[in-house]
Amino acid sequence: MVLEPATATQAAAPAMPQLKDELDIVIPTIRNLDFLEMWRPFFQPYHLIIVQDGDPSKTIKVPPGFDYELYNRNDINKILGPKASCISFKDSACRCFGYMVSKKKYIFTIDDDCFVAKDPSGKAVNALEQHIKNLLCPSTPFFFNTLYDPFRDGADFVRGYPFSLREGVPTAVSHGLWLNIPDYDAPTQLVKPLERNTRFVDAVLTIPKGTLFPMCGMNLAFDRDLIGPAMYFGLMGDGQPIGRYDDMWAGWCIKVICDHLGLGVKTGLPYIYHSKASNPFVNLRKEYKGIFWQEEIIPFFQQVVLPKDCTTVQKCYIELAKQVKEKLSKVDPYFDKLGDAMVTWIKAWDELNPTVLNGKAT
Repeated sequence: MVLEPATATQAAAPAMPQLKDELDIVIPTIRNLDFLEMWRPFFQPYHLIIVQDGDPSKTIKVPPGFDYELYNRNDINKILGPKASCISFKDSACRCFGYMVSKKKYIFTIDDDCFVAKDPSGKAVNALEQHIKNLLCPSTPFFFNTLYDPFRDGADFVRGYPFSLREGVPTAVSHGLWLNIPDYDAPTQLVKPLERNTRFVDAVLTIPKGTLFPMCGMNLAFDRDLIGPAMYFGLMGDGQPIGRYDDMWAGWCIKVICDHLGLGVKTGLPYIYHSKASNPFVNLRKEYKGIFWQEEIIPFFQQVVLPKDCTTVQKCYIELAKQVKEKLSKVDPYFDKLGDAMVTWIKAWDELNPTVLNGKAT
C-alpha cells in the first residue's frame, strides 16, 4: 500500500465548523508554517496559537488568511518573568505555553510535519472534527465495551454492559494516531528504519481506569477546563538531561489525575499523516536516560495514590509534584528539579487563569 497525504483540494471545508469560538489550535515550530495550506479548509475558521521555539529573532512566516497570535522566547520571558523557567527551550514541549495563555475551553495541538491523512476510501480526514466528536461524547473508563466507543454511529453498549455505567463520564482527552511514520523510540527506529504504518483502524477506545498509555503530542486534543492545568510537558531540551519524553510525562500525569477525578481519555481516530522521520541517532542522545528511567517512572505512576481531598486538577498536580520529588529524586536529581517546575507551572497557570468567585478573581 502506497501512502500519500491528502492534497488541499481533497480537503473540503465543513459547512458549519464546530466550536469555532471555543477552541484554539496550538502549534510549536521553528520553521515557516507552509504546512497550514494543506489544513486550510479545516483550520482557517479557528484561532491559532503559535509557539516559536529556538532563536526568537527568526521570523516565522504564516500563510495569509489565518487568525493567529505568535509567541517566541522573549514573549514567554516577558509574560511569565522568573516563572518562565518552567517552559522548555529548544524542544516541542514549549507548546504547553500555548495551553496556558489560551482562553478557550478546548485545545487541539499538532506538529508542523503532520499533514492531512486519507481514509481507506481516499477521503481527506478532518482530524479536528473527529477530535471534537471524541471530546463531546462521554467516555467509559470503568467497564470495557467490546464494540469500542458505544457513542459512535452504528455502535452501542453490548449485552452484559452494566446499565448503571452507561451514562459514561466527561471526556477530558482525545489522543489521535498517525499514518506513515510511526511514533517510535530511537532503538525501534534504528532496527526498523523503513517501517511505515499503513493500517487505518476505524475505532475509538476509552483507555480503562488504572491503565497508563504513551501519549503523543503531535495529534492531540483536550478539554482545557477539565484537565488543562495538568497538561504540562515538563522540562526538556536545552539544559536538561532528557528529551522526547515531554508528551509521555504529561500523559502519565493526566491519566492518573483523570482516573482520580472520574474523567475519560480516548485514543484511536483521528489519523494524521506524519510526513517526516526524525534522526534516530539524535533521538537516541535525547532519549537514552529516559529509556532507563521509564522502568522506574512507570511503576511510580502505576502505584501513585492521590488523597481524597485532591478535588481539583491543581490540587492533584501539586500532590503529584510532591510525590515526584519524594519518590523519583532517588532515580536522578533531575526529578527534584522537575517537581519544582511542576509547582511553578501551576502557579503560572493560576496567575494567567484566575478563578472567579463571587465576581472576584482569586
